[in-house]
Amino acid sequence: MRRQTGKTLTPSVCGSGALRRAMRSMGQLYDQALAPTGINIAQFNLLRTIDLLGTPTQSELAGDVVMDLSALGHTLKPLIREGYLSIEKDENDGRRRIVILTKEGRDKLKEAMLYWKPTQRRFELTLGRAASAQLIELLDHLASPAFHEKFMK
Repeated sequence: MRRQTGKTLTPSVCGSGALRRAMRSMGQLYDQALAPTGINIAQFNLLRTIDLLGTPTQSELAGDVVMDLSALGHTLKPLIREGYLSIEKDENDGRRRIVILTKEGRDKLKEAMLYWKPTQRRFELTLGRAASAQLIELLDHLASPAFHEKFMK
């Protein structure tokens, strides 16, 4: 059990535990920053990823954000309900579902970027620009299929 001692936490003994703790802490900071937009950082990242990918299938999106399809579907529901996303059948393969960022979704993403950018700058300045870039590169590597494959050997 983790015990807070003064202003520090006891050191992590597990890579996964340390990552989860850091993720929760960072998530709280970014969620606070995005609160005026009505979306959280997980929703922001989904909207941004969909915008970057264009019109991904649900499977492609799930792979990119490293989520299983059922968890992704659950996470997309509020964004669909708010009108930020739509799901349509692929014209070439009716079994595939395409995720589409709507005009409302683009507008919400644009609004959220106004809050995200200064928060991201604050993260980079607090951690240091070089360390921030290294951390993001390392985390992207940890999420990559190549790391997963090597780990599982």
